[in-house]
Amino acid sequence: MLMKAKSRLRPVAGRNGDWVFAGAGAASVSQQPVSSARRFEQALDRGAAHQSPAAVPEIKVSLLTGGLDKPYVMGLTAALVSHGVSLEVIGNSTLDGPEMHSTGQLSFLSLYWNPLKNLSAAAKLWRVFLSYVRIAFYAARAQPKIFHVLWNNKFELFDRTILMLYHKALGKKVVFTAHNVNAGKRDSNDSAFNRLTLKIQYRLADHIFVHTPRMKAELRDDFGVSEHAVTVIPFGINDSMPSTNLTRGEARQRLGLREDDRTILFFGNVRPYKGLEYLVEAFNLLGDDHYRLIIAGEPKKDTAVYMRQIEDAIERAGSRSRIIEKLEFVADDQAELYFKASDVAVLPYTVVFQSGVLFTAYSYGLPVIATDVGSLSEDIAPGETGLLCRARDAEDLARAIREYFESDLYRTLDSRRQGIRNYALARHSWDEVGELTRKVYADLLAANR
Repeated sequence: MLMKAKSRLRPVAGRNGDWVFAGAGAASVSQQPVSSARRFEQALDRGAAHQSPAAVPEIKVSLLTGGLDKPYVMGLTAALVSHGVSLEVIGNSTLDGPEMHSTGQLSFLSLYWNPLKNLSAAAKLWRVFLSYVRIAFYAARAQPKIFHVLWNNKFELFDRTILMLYHKALGKKVVFTAHNVNAGKRDSNDSAFNRLTLKIQYRLADHIFVHTPRMKAELRDDFGVSEHAVTVIPFGINDSMPSTNLTRGEARQRLGLREDDRTILFFGNVRPYKGLEYLVEAFNLLGDDHYRLIIAGEPKKDTAVYMRQIEDAIERAGSRSRIIEKLEFVADDQAELYFKASDVAVLPYTVVFQSGVLFTAYSYGLPVIATDVGSLSEDIAPGETGLLCRARDAEDLARAIREYFESDLYRTLDSRRQGIRNYALARHSWDEVGELTRKVYADLLAANR
């Protein structure tokens, strides 16, 4: 039996102000080519258009990105600037671009190390060391009173303890976004020392942002964090990926797919908790030449044995010819190819709270089949934006895949893509993220006066 969603479907607002939803009369919308930089500028323009400058006192914040996660950094930066926050974004060349220099409210400093390939271990260590030195000197002179840490730097244990204490000693109010409350538990490598350093960081932080109520509950139950020190914010939809005039047909042609191939996508870095082995087993159970599987993502360095087991399962089933593998980092400007060529994205995760891949798929109007773990069920409307199935159950996942390809959602997908985008935009608005985040900043500054 397929799992049912825990929340009822609600209508969402279309761009013209009408209430629409996927499959409920939403018309197909042809998208013009829009660069990620242009979308960033449009977000700033939208925010400026509905602001009342007199009602928005200036708030200055340092955004410490760890040099990671460009889509999230861009979305949050645009949302905060549009709500009157002046930002100093601390990043590296990976995050830099013209959009980071497009307004006087935003300054960009490249202080983190750049993850270049073909460097010796000693050279990498030296670059990381220098990045910590630069961050330390910056923090000592920085004007913003609030430091918002989006991601820790390379040596997380140091960041959780010594660096946090250093920022606090400088009189900074430290805000932390916990994208994962305890990644060690998720990755099955948790330890008492890991939990201790996490507890130190969470206790030193003046406020913590999480993406789901369950994450807030875990902070309270496992780390003793007061509920008043935690705010749940949506995981903003990934709207920074390039969206060009590449068509579904062109994308399929470039990947060697036939028009009638039923194409399933697994996207993102490959980690054991993401359950790729269950998707491969489910795919092998389908046993139909019209099904194709795309695996696009970079395996973690310590997953060699795990990946070998998956490759062996593919060989034993004789399904190699029906699987497209791109087992490497997929740049933002290449992601569009895989999402547009696919009919559905599958998230066969065994444990997770939330996933950015889900919202990336929705941004392309692509339905998602996901396991009922964490809070994934809260963002999937069965039959409208995707389907749910049991975790660690290849047979149930195979049934979900078959059900999807026999559904009206699949048969009428072209006319329902915009409804899926609207659904995600309404529930995971960057505007709401910016408003909630700014309020926390303002409250912290007010309490410090």
